[in-house]
Amino acid sequence: MEFRGIAVSAGIVIGKAFRLEKETYDIKPNWVKDADVDKEVERFFAAIQASKDQLLAIRKRIEPMSDSEHLSIIDAHLMMIEDQMLVNETVEYIQRHRLSAEWSLKRVLDKLKEHFDSLQDPYFKERKDDLTHIGNRIFNNLLGFGHTSLAELKEDVIVVAHDLSPADTAQMRKERVIAFVTEVGSKTSHTAIMAHSLEIPAVVGVAGIYDAVKTGESLIVDGIRGVVQVSPQQDVFITYLDKQRQFKYYERELQKMKDLPAVTTDNKKVTLMANIEFISEVKAVLERGGEGVGLYRTEFLYMNRYYLPSEAEHFRAYKTLVEHLGEYPAVIRTLDLGGDKFISQLDIYDELNPVLGLRAIRLCLEHVDLFKTQLRAILKASNYGNIKIMYPMISGIDELRSANAVLEEVKAELRKEGEPFDEHIPVGIMIEIPSAAITSDILAEEAAFFSIGTNDLIQYSIAIDRINKNVAYLYEPLHPAILRLISHVITAAHAKGITVGMCGEMASDPKYTLLLLGMGLDQYSTNADALLKIKKIIRSVSFAEAHDIAQQALSYSSAADTEKFITDLMESRFPDIFCYFD
Repeated sequence: MEFRGIAVSAGIVIGKAFRLEKETYDIKPNWVKDADVDKEVERFFAAIQASKDQLLAIRKRIEPMSDSEHLSIIDAHLMMIEDQMLVNETVEYIQRHRLSAEWSLKRVLDKLKEHFDSLQDPYFKERKDDLTHIGNRIFNNLLGFGHTSLAELKEDVIVVAHDLSPADTAQMRKERVIAFVTEVGSKTSHTAIMAHSLEIPAVVGVAGIYDAVKTGESLIVDGIRGVVQVSPQQDVFITYLDKQRQFKYYERELQKMKDLPAVTTDNKKVTLMANIEFISEVKAVLERGGEGVGLYRTEFLYMNRYYLPSEAEHFRAYKTLVEHLGEYPAVIRTLDLGGDKFISQLDIYDELNPVLGLRAIRLCLEHVDLFKTQLRAILKASNYGNIKIMYPMISGIDELRSANAVLEEVKAELRKEGEPFDEHIPVGIMIEIPSAAITSDILAEEAAFFSIGTNDLIQYSIAIDRINKNVAYLYEPLHPAILRLISHVITAAHAKGITVGMCGEMASDPKYTLLLLGMGLDQYSTNADALLKIKKIIRSVSFAEAHDIAQQALSYSSAADTEKFITDLMESRFPDIFCYFD
């Protein structure tokens, strides 16, 4: 029986299933006698304390062998459990309505989840899963239920679950959990992030898999195509044994290029870097020949908490990053939150169109203290490694100048305090708004580098909401307008002597590698899995040939024609990359 989901961590694994107990609660409104209300509140506080004790015990157990991100997610859950809004509103509900702790907690959690559901950004909508996880832990303690620990597994298994909490994934022993499959989740869920960090093949969002699988049943997990085979027939089993062999061979062959430069046959050098959110991802980047971090998303520092991160917390994260990278550079993007992205610590009013509202650099310039805290930490960390600053969502030269004015104020403060930092730290911008792309020649006068953020550039240029299923089909990277904007940005930047990278999803797709190379892109910042594939493509062609390919692509009048040209070309030239699993 075949199931399909979302591939979030590559690999093909054949093994036995371990079905993780699904947490379900039949919670109904139970009245509490007036005389027992205080006891009910005490019972709730006892469950809160038990939940905290369990997470602290998990943290202590995994600390010697875990990276900072595993620990930070556990810490985030600890903070959420202690959150005064969650705790106080539940207590108030018990006292006001004379209802059980379970029902009162459920009502408060439902209210908080509704808020997350109202958000447009998928990454932030998924953070409601964290509320579910901490709620389940508290419910378990209120109801006296136990919880299976994945740290206690005695044999190699493929974990099958409705969902996995960060506490579950943090306790996974890589030598025992050889893959996992969940019914919920997406590419940006914590489950997916942990799968990447642990380098465990995984498929998420597999509807119906939990009820279809029994512990001990044979499974095949294809973490490349997002396929799960349950109790496969012999012919399917044999086919996947061959696919597994091909994949392992292909990975070994790609790995041979790890230390080779990304250079064309006529000696044009390109820099391959990676987008990361967690420092634990650096290991995979370096193992795949990455030459640094082209986009470090700092938003995780603000997530799942109800107070702003301190300068010291920022500094520790950035210093740890550059220490892991050694000589390689780290491009740190300043805070890219606001509008439809939840940041509860700030008093940001609801907006009718948050995607076009107070977000990213606009938010930082509105809340200068918030911006300064981050800039101070980045500058102080620059004394320990190779750091570049990148501003998101710059729309024109005035915003760039305003942001740089704040940066100069921070530099002056640090000089006065005697704090050392890189006086010549490069400051670049993301090109993700049409106004920035069109005026890139002006911006290139005062920016040290560009990084094209295609995700938003496509959204804003074609006027679509990329998560709206009714118009998602219009989200087309090969739209002639997008290609012309990219070409214009690269030409304008090179005329002013600055480099251009790309950190959007388009850069991570090997299908577009030759096209972007031919346009003159200097740097690809991709997910770690794509690095070696892109390097192989770059090393196989001349820049002159890639330039001709780009010119032909730019000549088409429709995205469909360009798509056919690029797809046919890449599949015929690189069947091992695009067709070997078909």
